Parts: sequence; C-alpha cells; structure tokens
Amino acid sequence: MKLRELAHGRTGDKGNTLNVSVICFDAQHYAHLRAQLMPQRVKEHLADVVKGEVVRYELPLLGAFNFVLGLALGGGVTRSLALDAHGKSISAALLDIDIDEPVAR
Repeated sequence: MKLRELAHGRTGDKGNTLNVSVICFDAQHYAHLRAQLMPQRVKEHLADVVKGEVVRYELPLLGAFNFVLGLALGGGVTRSLALDAHGKSISAALLDIDIDEPVAR
C-alpha cells in the first residue's frame, strides 16, 4: 500500500534544507509508520532529490513525524532553477512510498 493511504504531508524550506511532515490520519497507525519510515529508507526513496542527511523527529502525541532533508533543494530557492524550488511536491513523492499494510486489531 502507499503511505498516502494512512497519512498526509506538509513541507517547508529553509535554504537548501527541506522539512517534510508526515501526519497520520489515525493515531493508531503511528507505531506502524514509525517502524516503516526509517531515515535511511526515506533517503533511498528520495535519492534523486535528497543529497544530504535525513533526520527523523518523532511527534507521537501528534501522530506525526518531521523529516529534515539536507541538501534537498538544488542549492535553495534563490539559487536553484528547479521547477519546484520550495520542494512542495516532495511530500507527494514521499507519500508515494510503498509500506506494509498494518495488521488489523
């Protein structure tokens, strides 16, 4: 299944660093997504865009994760000729990652 079936995303940028928040639609899926969305896996999935480190911050009370993606905007908004200089489409790309279906409780 695709991550987008269990969560939505939001992005923000600062220079050449992008943060992507992944927010569970239902908090019961938080632990499942925590096991699926390791920083290395996110980096591999976004390898065409992310050239730096990926750090995951966990927000269990919000049922969310914040991924900070280094060297992800082709130099930053004012230095890149990229079509999506702010990285807004990167959350859609991350939500396209394949994940295992959660076990029904």
